[in-house]
Order: sequence, then structure tokens, then C-alpha cells
Amino acid sequence: MINTVRAGAVIRKELAEIRRNKFIVATSCILPVIFLVEPTVSILLIKASATSAVLATRVDTSLFVPLLVPVLIPATMSAFSVVGEREQGTLEPVLTTPVTRTELIAGKAAAIFIPAVGLSYLVFGVFIAIVALFAKPAVATEMWNAPQLPAEVVFIPLLAAWAIWVGLAVSSRVSDTRVAQQLSVLASLPAIALVALMSFRILSPSLWLALAPALALLAVDCGACFVVAGLFDRERLVTGTRPTRPPVAGGTVHLGRLLAPAGVRYVVVVDALAPSLVGSSPASVSAPPPPNLNADLLEQEDLQVVPGVLGAQVYENGADMPVTATRATASEILLGPMVM
Repeated sequence: MINTVRAGAVIRKELAEIRRNKFIVATSCILPVIFLVEPTVSILLIKASATSAVLATRVDTSLFVPLLVPVLIPATMSAFSVVGEREQGTLEPVLTTPVTRTELIAGKAAAIFIPAVGLSYLVFGVFIAIVALFAKPAVATEMWNAPQLPAEVVFIPLLAAWAIWVGLAVSSRVSDTRVAQQLSVLASLPAIALVALMSFRILSPSLWLALAPALALLAVDCGACFVVAGLFDRERLVTGTRPTRPPVAGGTVHLGRLLAPAGVRYVVVVDALAPSLVGSSPASVSAPPPPNLNADLLEQEDLQVVPGVLGAQVYENGADMPVTATRATASEILLGPMVM
């Protein structure tokens, strides 16, 4: 079950991160302009004497190019979403919050999907409007009668969702932003290959031919959230390594590194009412710790036992890091609770 409040906080945080990232902002502005100018110029330069075959080919190509926007833009943004935050050091504090893996992945995907799909429809709508207003009548008629036009309108959000899930899956498993972006784009190409076949009429576009892959892609997009969440390994993202011994204590042997971003320096397991005086009998146990808790903590590679404490077992976090707090700005207060 996804908590909408926590997922909403992740969405607001991700949108703020996107606005602050100059590379993503530049990519999101430059690529749509390129994919708008190229087909628009190609359509407007068609001569009135062009044959029907040439006209159909140019229209098919011009309709296909805007479909690259909902693939490349989300792929670039989602590839940065996990590994980029990890490189900047902003991912660890998020992983120590109560946000579940599914909520975190869903929030990140929604924060990318909303602007990417909106931008894609904007580019596509501006292109269609320019053709309708300024292209030659024969060209505009050919464009409006193109059988692949309705299918492309449907495929824009589906392609964007596919690119996002693929990008998040890749970004969760690699350790370099450039590698993540390259693999995300490559993995997104098969989804657009079928659309390309229909756009260039290699496969004759029809309602049923477009509906079948659209429904299949929709089903994949709906289930991909939970699949990608399963690939999201908090310990590996924080520590950068896999466990060197069988995992304990909830599936990790690096508990200290997971607690470090929250400023936890000591872990104390109290097993008596109060510390006992030296030479006296131990105090009676009021609430015994969970079975095997101390044994699991002893298996942690980054927790060291602090000797000499009676009535409690103290572990020092060897991965401790200093933590500072900042006062929220007025805009952050107005935006509501955010995951920091």
C-alpha cells in the first residue's frame, strides 16, 4: 500500500531537485527544441509539386521525430534520479526515512512523468498547429489523414512511462551517471521500434494493430513499479558494496552505514531495569530484548562493542558521520512536509 502523503513529499522533493540540476534543465529545453524545429522545417519546405510518395514519406518522418521526446527526456532524467543523488550525497538521508521502496520509486517516477509527458504533448501540439496554419494545404491534409496520428497521441505517455521505469531500474543498479544514461536510452529503444514501424508504414497502421501493443505496454508500465522497487537495494546504495557475510539484522551486515546519515553514533540494547553497581547482583530484567538481537548486532561489520557497561550492551557505530541541520526556507514551509 502506497502512502500518498509520503509519496507526495517525494514528488515535491524530486521536482525541486530537477529544477536545481542545470544539466537536466538544459537537456529538457534543448532536445525538445531540436525535435520540434527539424520536422517543422522539413514539412514547411515541401514543394507544391512534390509527388504523393515523397509527401507521405516526409509526413511519416515528421510525425515520428516528436516521439523521441517522451523517450529521451524521461530516460535522461530517470537515469540521474538514483545514481546522481548518490554521487551528490543526497540519497542517504532519504533512505533513512520511513518512506518505503515502492513509495520512493513511485514518487520519483511521477516527478519525472508529469513534466516529461506535458513537454512531449506541448511539442507535438505546437508541431501540429504550425503545420495546420503555415504548411501547404496538401501537406496539412496529408498530415491530418495520416493513420498513425491517433496512435502516436496514445503512445506518448506509454513510451514515457516505459523509459522512466527502465531508467530507474538501470540507475538503481549502476554506479556512474553517464553509464546509466547511455544504458537507459538503449534499453528504451525497443519500445519505440514498433512505433517506428507503424510511423513509416512498414506495418500498416490500424486501430487493432496500435491497440494491442498499447495495451501490452500499459500492462508492463503498471507492473514495472513493483519490479523496479524490488531491484532497489538500500544497503548497496548506501554502502556501495554487497554483504561479505550472510545478511542478518533485517538483511544487512552494514547497519552502521545505514544509520550513519541519521547521526546515530551508538546503539544501546538495555537488558535490565538500570545499570548494576560493580560487585552487586544484576538487576532483574524488565523487558528482555528480542531474541538474537545482540547476536545479530555482533555480526555487523561496522558496529564495535563498547565494554564495561552493566545492564546494557553498547555498540559504537564505526561509520558515524557528522550531521548538521538547516532551517527550512519560507518556500519549503509553504510547500508542506518534504523528505530531506
